[in-house]
Amino acid sequence: MFEVPARDSLPDDLRARLEQVEEKSGFVPNIFLSLARRPAEWRAFFAYHDALMDKDTPGLSTADRELVVVATSAENRCLYCVVAHGAILRIRARNPRLADQVATDWRKAEIDDRQRAVLEVAVRFTREPWTVTPVVLESLRAHGLSEDDIWDVGAISAFFAMSNRLVHLTGTMPNEEFYLMGRVPKPKDVR
Repeated sequence: MFEVPARDSLPDDLRARLEQVEEKSGFVPNIFLSLARRPAEWRAFFAYHDALMDKDTPGLSTADRELVVVATSAENRCLYCVVAHGAILRIRARNPRLADQVATDWRKAEIDDRQRAVLEVAVRFTREPWTVTPVVLESLRAHGLSEDDIWDVGAISAFFAMSNRLVHLTGTMPNEEFYLMGRVPKPKDVR
């Protein structure tokens, strides 16, 4: 739909981040390139993404955060985010089945009661945000989530609602590499 800019045409800071991601993962996720057509927004998008997703708190681990992304992105029918963040979830949760279960029907997934409460609120916030009341949020407090954790559940749901819509707008498809990540053990280095 929208033309993806050539990497060599991007500002230095964007190219540096792409190189860093490529070095770490072996490829550049397509969303990094799709959104690069608007560098100022790209910077803001990934700064907020990193602030929300790259932290572990007692009430919300990095795997729990990916759980929220997969469940809410499935609700928004975002193939890219379900596949990409499903791969990250498989790795962070060390469970090759979990992402598929959550994307298909999180209510039947191999998750604990705390995670189920988190997804109930996150998916509700995705579908009917006006129904997320203080009474609904109390279920998260009852499972030990702090005010900051509860904020993060809402912020991740909201951020990925935007992300899902940008992926739909741009027609961004998942990289092939995401499909096998976390499903098949890495080959051991034999010497």
